[in-house]
Amino acid sequence: MTHKGSVFLAAALTTMGLGLTACNDGEDSSSAQESPSASAPASSDPGSESPSAKPSDDGAAPAGGDVAAPGTKLKVGDRALLPFEYTSDKKGTIAVTVTAIEKGAEADMAGFGAKAKGMTPYYIRMKVENVGGTDLSYASLKLRGQLEDGGPTGVILIGDLPGKCDSETAPRDFTTKGASYETCSLSATKTDPIAAASFSEGDDYSNSPVLWTN
Repeated sequence: MTHKGSVFLAAALTTMGLGLTACNDGEDSSSAQESPSASAPASSDPGSESPSAKPSDDGAAPAGGDVAAPGTKLKVGDRALLPFEYTSDKKGTIAVTVTAIEKGAEADMAGFGAKAKGMTPYYIRMKVENVGGTDLSYASLKLRGQLEDGGPTGVILIGDLPGKCDSETAPRDFTTKGASYETCSLSATKTDPIAAASFSEGDDYSNSPVLWTN
């Protein structure tokens, strides 16, 4: 079956962070939004030795160590503890290990339509673990690509590339400490190569994301 999609042009790109949403699979469709880079490049100042991020609002300390500080820089293969909010009553701590940032071929983007011409896809592969033991079943994790100059790609993709980069939701039993699954985030660029995977969810990380590089 042909995997069809569409590309939309956006006036501005206001967020380039990790998306955590309920499972809404079932539509065989993909879309992309391309815009001029409206965001300033992410700060490259803090490193992994920066102070830890603040505890979550429920006051629970993250299990397994401190969460990664905003601006932490890691290598592919490194594991980072990260706080996130799935819904207002579901907050937790996850561990993310980016296992690969792979460059695809322009031809792989055919399913996104004519406006994706000239886009090079990148596949951000990762393992996600439930560290806090919160019920995070059916959550969907998205990391973004960051260019070599530190700026965003200017492209938002909705969908995946079956067989090449499958975006998996958390399983039903992703509710206990130690539960894990593997997934892939699709990113793309028409300009410079993608050099890093970025976690920029929440106020603490929006301007100073956690980055993984090869």
